[in-house]
Amino acid sequence: MRSMNTTHNQSPKTDLAVAQVLAQLLERLEHSAVPVGAEQYRSVVEHLVHEFEEVAPGADLGRLLDAYPAASEVYENLNYQHAGLCRSALDASLAAELSAKEAIARAMRTAEPNKDTTNGEG
Repeated sequence: MRSMNTTHNQSPKTDLAVAQVLAQLLERLEHSAVPVGAEQYRSVVEHLVHEFEEVAPGADLGRLLDAYPAASEVYENLNYQHAGLCRSALDASLAAELSAKEAIARAMRTAEPNKDTTNGEG
């Protein structure tokens, strides 16, 4: 008879072998030249989600996620409520923000009237 208070694995997994195989498979499906069935794709993602729920966070997981962008996106979506887009590249976001600030500053300088010509001086 099963207890009503069943719990998941008390200590997180440190062996990422299964997660790595699933991440590799997901990456292959993402870049497949032939169409992939929705059920196959969904199955791989669901298994990967289950693995991510049981693995220990840390440097090894970080390296796995760095190596497999599709798996990293799944992980990020699973943890969005806690960490937002924690795995997204910040370089592109920062560069876009800096470009926007520079464009706004240029537009503001262009829109400002030249004091010398408006006051009749110069």
